[in-house]
This record gives sequence, C-alpha cells and structure tokens, in this order.
Amino acid sequence: MIQRFDRNDRRILTFPAVHPCENISPATLLDSLITLSRNICNFKSKFFATQRKNVRETIRQVGILLIFFEEIRDNLPSIRDSIILCFAELHTTFQKLKFLLDDCTREGARTWMLMKSHSVASQFRALIRTVATALDVLPLNSLNISREIKELVIMVANQAQRAKMELDPEDEDAMKRVILIMNQFENKFEPDTCISKKVLDYLNITTWAQCHKETKFLEEEINFECSENYEREVPMLSSLVGFLSYCRGILFEDSVYGNTDQSDGASNLEALTCLNPEDFRCPISLELMTDPVTVSTGQTYDRVSIQRWLKSGNLLCPKTGEILQSTELLPNSTLRKLIQQFCADNGISLAKSRKKNRDISRTILPGSPAAAEAIKFLSEFLASRLYFGSDQQIIKAAYEIRLLAKSNIFNRSVLIEAASIPALLQILNTNDPIMQENSISALLKLSKHSNGKKVIMENGGLKLIISVLKDGLKVEAKQIAAAIIFYISSPREYRKAIGENPEVFPALVELIKDGTSCGKKNAIVAIFGLLLSHRNHERALGAGTVPALVDLLASSDKVELNTDALAVLASLAEKTEGSFAILEASALPVILSQLQNITSRAGKEYCVSILLYLCINCGAEVLAALVREQALMPLLYSLLTEGTSQAKKRTRSLIKILQKFCETSTSRFVSEVPQEQFIDVR
Repeated sequence: MIQRFDRNDRRILTFPAVHPCENISPATLLDSLITLSRNICNFKSKFFATQRKNVRETIRQVGILLIFFEEIRDNLPSIRDSIILCFAELHTTFQKLKFLLDDCTREGARTWMLMKSHSVASQFRALIRTVATALDVLPLNSLNISREIKELVIMVANQAQRAKMELDPEDEDAMKRVILIMNQFENKFEPDTCISKKVLDYLNITTWAQCHKETKFLEEEINFECSENYEREVPMLSSLVGFLSYCRGILFEDSVYGNTDQSDGASNLEALTCLNPEDFRCPISLELMTDPVTVSTGQTYDRVSIQRWLKSGNLLCPKTGEILQSTELLPNSTLRKLIQQFCADNGISLAKSRKKNRDISRTILPGSPAAAEAIKFLSEFLASRLYFGSDQQIIKAAYEIRLLAKSNIFNRSVLIEAASIPALLQILNTNDPIMQENSISALLKLSKHSNGKKVIMENGGLKLIISVLKDGLKVEAKQIAAAIIFYISSPREYRKAIGENPEVFPALVELIKDGTSCGKKNAIVAIFGLLLSHRNHERALGAGTVPALVDLLASSDKVELNTDALAVLASLAEKTEGSFAILEASALPVILSQLQNITSRAGKEYCVSILLYLCINCGAEVLAALVREQALMPLLYSLLTEGTSQAKKRTRSLIKILQKFCETSTSRFVSEVPQEQFIDVR
C-alpha cells in the first residue's frame, strides 16, 4: 500500500495522507509501516538546506521505532484494538513526515522552504507530538519484545512529547537576510551582492542552473496560486522571483549558464496561427478578447486586462496615452458576438482563451514593489552588458533577456525602457550563431509588446531582422525572424512599411520552401498578417507565394500547417489575380484533395472559400472542372449539415453556382448571376 503515497504531482507543503482502512490486515499494516519508516531513514543521505536539526531528530526517532517494528514483525502478538489504533495513527503520521522531508529536499524549492521556516518547524513539531500521542496507547507490556527495545520505545515517546522542534537560528538569520534584501529593493536600493551571495551559499545554490530552477519553481507556485484565485502568497513569491532573477543575471558568470533551447520558434506554434484576426486581440495582453469593453478614448480592451491596469492607478489609455476622462467600461457587445461566432466557427475554446487571458493579463503589473525594482536593476545591468560586455557576457545577457521577457509583460516593458532593443539589434550582424540566436529570440519576446514593435521599427530593426530571415546563421534564427515579422506587422502602418521592403516576401517564401515545419508555419502566418494590407497581395504573388504553398500542400501531412497554407491561399484568391495564380499553379486538384482529406474544420472552410472565389473570378474553366468531380457534391452537402454557420453559407453559394452552371451549360453564367448571390467569404 505504500506505493500510493509516493506522489510527484503533490503541491509543496500539502500532506494528502491516507488513513489505513479499518479491516486492513495487521501484517500488511506493519509491513507498510516498516517500508515507510525505511524511506524516512533513507533521507539521512540527502542534503537539507534548511531544518537540519529538526530533520536529524525526526529521522533518529523514526529509526528507533523502525528497530521496534522489525522486532515484532516475525512475532506478532494477538492483535488488540489499541495496537491497531497506534500503528494506523503512526502510519498516517509517517506519510506526512515523508511528504515534509520530500519538500525539504525538493529541487528548486530551497528558497521557498527557507521563507516558510516557521511554518515548517511547526509542522515537524505537530507531527512528532502526534507520534508521542500514538505511542501513549501502545500496550508495550503485552508485546513480546526485549527490555532494551521497550526502553527505546518509551524513550522515543518521552522525547517526542517534549520535543521543541524550534526554528534553527541559522535558518532564521538567512531568512532575515532575504527580507532585508527585499526591503532594500522595495526602497529602490540595490542590495550588497555579498549579502545576496551569503544567502545563496547558505542554501547551497552555487550555479546558474540551480538558481534558475529556484526561479522556475517559484513561478509555478505563482501560477498555481492565481489559477486557484488564492493570491495571498503571490507578493512574497513574486519578490523572491525578482531576487533570484537578479542573482541569476548578476551573480553567476558561468560559462555554461543553460542550454540554448530551440523552443522559441516552436513555442509560437500556438500563437502564430492564421485563425486570430488582429482586431480580436486585446492591445494589452495581445490575446483573444473574451469580454471586450470600450474606454472613454474609444479604444477596446479585454475587461480583465484594463481593470488590472486601472486598479494599479494608471489613468492613461494604454494604446493612445490620452488621459481617461472616465473609468467607466462600456461592454462592446457587437465585438463580443463576433468573437464568439469566430470561436464557434473555428473550434476555439473560449473558456481556455479566457483562462489564458487571465494568466497573461496578471503579468502586466509586477507581483510586488520589491520584484519591480529588482527587475529594473537587472534590466539596466543586462542592457549595459549588451553594450559594453565581452562576447560571452553579451550572449549571457541576451539569454537572460529571453528568460525575463518570455511570459511576463511587465518584464518586457522594463527591458524596453532600459534600451535593450537597440543593443540587441546591434548584435544581429554577429558571426557567432549562438549570439545571433539569443539576440533574435530576445527580440521576439520584446516584439510582442506594443512599445517593442515601435522601438524595433524606429531603430532600423526591420532591415536587420529581414537580414536574419534571409541569411541567419542557424535555421532557428530564420524561423524566429519570421515570427517577429508577424508580430511587428500587426499595426497597419508597420504592415505597409514591411510589405514595401522588396526582400521580405521572397525571404518568407524561401523559408516556406526550405525551412523546418516550424519555420514554414511562421513564414506562412507572417505572410497572412501582411496580407491584411491589400497592397501586399500583389507583392506576395510576385514572390511566388502560391506555387510554394501548393507544393507544400501536395507534400505535407501536418494538419495545422496545411490549414494555415489554405488560409493564405483563400486570402489571395479574393482578388482575380490571386485566383488566376492559383489556377496557373495547377492547384485545383490539390485543393479538392485537401477538401476531401483534411481533418481540420477550418481547413475545409478555407478550401470551400478558395473554390468559391475561383468560380467567381475565373469562370467556366473552373466550373466545368468542378462539375466533373463526382465526389465534390457529396462533400459539399455534408458540410451543409456538419459545418459551421459560416461554412454553410459559403457552401450554399458554391452549390448554387455549380447547379446553375449545370442548368445553363454556359460560361457566361458567372457574369449573369446577380452579385447578391455571392456572399462575402472573408
């Protein structure tokens, strides 16, 4: 039964012990108790950053009781209720002790366990006292054991009853140092690095990797607190994240500070999708709005994002910078309905989007004043390193910026204010592939911020990013550059400027041809974003976008990738030039094959849109070819019953056109059909 208690998914400082059932076999209970006691005793060999005295005393007492349990295992007396009661209570208590010891040795949790030292010491005290209470009902005289063993058990019972299990003075000193450091941050004083180093040395956090694990653990705790709407611990956790991030960036000069992961481009697979129209995103969180509201300046934000903004005391419109004449939030019911319809049509979970928006919008503001100041000091240090550091220091600074800006909007804003973007742009032309990848990855994170886009464009960043897109030293750098193109093209004025650069579309098309799956996807979605400006349609066609996408569809079996490729073709097909380019690329059989085989509902809708536009723009040649496809009509009729409302409208229009063509058998049909019959499929 002991296997049930080795849980890796348990949250720290929770003790989900299970009380043995009433009809458990005495032998089974004793065997499980012995196994549990041995597990506790095995902690002797592990390192404890805190609670060392309490741990030693706990393990010593359990070790003595283990001798007692093993003594009576082969000679169990006639079991009495009091013995069963004692063993069951000890079993439950030992489970909790093991959980507590696990927490004291948990990887990445040393700082948090230090700050919870008072609570942890109280837990040790309460559990050891419970051991004493359980032993009080044990009828030792009825057990066939030696006098020495009896005396040992009595000794443990007496010591457990009197055990103080107090906070270790050294733990308390270290905890006070951390509090001092956080107070200094809060009061805008940069702490003495010697004090910070003393704390880390005491906890045996001696490498960059160990410090990073501590930070990651605390961030996960914050996420859990917020997901449960229980945020009492968030200020302390946030302050510790700020402190450890500061230490990680400034105190550790490890040559190996972390493996440069290749997840930046891949991590954008979910974000970079053709299914998110720009107008549906909140300007603050950059995510799909779930409850859009309009402020006095006429700008629309997601309610949870703007409420947090206002709650912090900001009375300026985040997007325009104008003073808000009123803090009244007016629901934008029309936009909300459009978003709901969009989600329903494309199979997007609004509940998941709402949760994601909450998770992101809460990072707009720092979790505590100490965290805010720690990140400001660190950002200035990292920006300085980018400008004046050695090559190795520059690489590390760029990597730290990647980590800081990864999922925290406040961190992004502080890093931008510290002038990190111009410095990152400067080093894009490096011959060092690791330096280039770290800098382009950091820029990707910062490009998600509205101010980040502006700073990149105003500092000539577009040319440098396109240079990486074309000639990046690693394929990962190229695909990340494509993702940046997507983000900085969201404002209309930048979309126009990017499209006018003669190199951008050819470079994106080249990535579609030769990139990884992630690179292809990022390039496709970047093109989709640029096509929101109709002036860019001709440029995309001139760069050979259509043949590249058709070749991809003919060879790819990746549903998401194919869906995005179809979305771009549907956008290009809106205009006559795009429709003819699709025909010239011999795409019709490919589109029909996708309609029949793709499992994505959105993908089928894009196929129908393409076919509808081809019929409208290209006439009899397409109509005759489609009428000859015997499998087409059954597919279209199935979409009428199974598709979304938007898909049904498009499908009905296509069916009417095909039926009318069959009836008239004339190529003049398209010009004769009233335009009202053609719905807007955008």
